[in-house]
Amino acid sequence: MMGVCKTQKGYDQMELITLDIPKATKDKVLIEVACTGICGSDIHTFKGEYSNPTTPVILGHEFSGKVVEVGDEVTNVKVGDRVTSETTFSVCGNCEYCKDKNYNLCPNRKGLGTQQNGSMANFVLAREESIHILPETLSYEGAAMSEPLACCVHAMYQKSRLELKDTILIIGPGPIGLYLLQIAKEIGSTVIMSGITQDSHRLKLAKDLGADYIIDTQQNSLEELINFVTKGSGVDKVYDASGSIHAINDCIPYIKKKGELIQVGLFKDKFNSIDLESIIQREITYVGSRSQNPEDWPIAIHLLDKGAIAIDRIITKKFDLRDWRKAFNSVMSGEEIKVMIQSNNLE
Repeated sequence: MMGVCKTQKGYDQMELITLDIPKATKDKVLIEVACTGICGSDIHTFKGEYSNPTTPVILGHEFSGKVVEVGDEVTNVKVGDRVTSETTFSVCGNCEYCKDKNYNLCPNRKGLGTQQNGSMANFVLAREESIHILPETLSYEGAAMSEPLACCVHAMYQKSRLELKDTILIIGPGPIGLYLLQIAKEIGSTVIMSGITQDSHRLKLAKDLGADYIIDTQQNSLEELINFVTKGSGVDKVYDASGSIHAINDCIPYIKKKGELIQVGLFKDKFNSIDLESIIQREITYVGSRSQNPEDWPIAIHLLDKGAIAIDRIITKKFDLRDWRKAFNSVMSGEEIKVMIQSNNLE
């Protein structure tokens, strides 16, 4: 089979390689991959900005496909099932986080596409506990969006308690920001979506998807808009999907006292200067939201299946596995929303 491999650390250092199809043993499930979404973390990995991956490794963790082989300890998944999978491939099983199924926090966790070969290949191996069987009405393309959507569910349902009464700011109209927007509108919150001038097409899409207000912060005053919308009290919550410390610092003074800042986006740099004075004086709660855990997935799949997420509006380009480099370049151009790599043409 073929796979998109990060061969070593540094900028690029990626190539399409040939490798053996893995075998499903014990609790493992072999999946013929339909498609994989390119994540922002994949781009960070391409650029050498993300130290998490263990190289060499096949990238890819937002995917769907069909089961073609199961190990002898597998009991609930069968050959022919249409599935997606959580990114957790293995954990220690003994730490306090594993006992609560907070696998995203296990210090010995190995994730697909980072420490274990992922889904930008013809086949991928996953553990049975991570598998979710898809509703027949959900497409493979839609199901490949379940992982990033689960991350957003984690941020909005677990790491914060988004409510109907809330007025929120979402920073960054990329795929994660647009998922957060659609979850928030499903709940009924009032949403301001911010971006910069190069995001104009994404901001327009955000408006089409239900954002109450959109703003290009390079052209207009965020302070004036938030004061107008909230009558000067500030937004209840901010969800950052940009990983831009400048954007975060710009908004902190306009968060309501006792409000929340939820960090979803990844930063390019490990250390950043943040407006701690405003956080202290306004008693703002700053919360990190890392990945997802098993509780988030059924909600994400339900939202996709019921049509709460505009799958066809979010996926803007598809490429064959052999054209993975064109796919990565299209993401880095900033002109697409969600780009998919198709590994196999599955019905």
